[in-house]
Amino acid sequence: MKTLFSFILYLYFFNVQDQPIIPTVEVQIKTAVLAAPAELQAEATVYGYNNEGKMVLLRKGNNQLICLADDPRIPGFNVASYHKDLDPFMNRGRELKLEGKKGKEIEDIRVKEIEEGQLKMPTQPTTLYVLTAPENNYNKNTGEVNNTHIRYVVYTPYATSESTGLPLRPHAPGMPWIMDPGTPHAHIMITPPANDKEK
Repeated sequence: MKTLFSFILYLYFFNVQDQPIIPTVEVQIKTAVLAAPAELQAEATVYGYNNEGKMVLLRKGNNQLICLADDPRIPGFNVASYHKDLDPFMNRGRELKLEGKKGKEIEDIRVKEIEEGQLKMPTQPTTLYVLTAPENNYNKNTGEVNNTHIRYVVYTPYATSESTGLPLRPHAPGMPWIMDPGTPHAHIMITPPANDKEK
């Protein structure tokens, strides 16, 4: 009986320690909007995670941006903000990921659905902002984040190197370049060089 009780205690503490820390709603909103331009943060819509780790709406906004809080199940700090017209495309990616699909399979499915008219993609250029930081630079209790690094992605459907004058890879730090040219999710990548503290 003593051995069984000890085993049950072990399983309990193992499961408790294995559970990710879910920051408060306030912390999730505070950190999610950091990916957005300062003047658009206050009115942005924010999605984050409930105590079960499910993505939920944390704050309904009234401007054009949607912000995503850091996923507590994944090491490191990673938040994003994007134009609301990109939401069907982004949300579909999250759905497919929950189904266990990955990488190229997700992209292939979304492209097929866009081309068949099942998935809507904006026709005008729309922007995604991604802000990251090392795990040890993110305080989940206070929402303080240090040594962040921003990346900009401008979705420009079916754009090519020829139509934009952009290269297919960057030739200098921070140089814009075009990724997935000629596809519905073609996008311009702009990744400023990291500062010394981020390296």
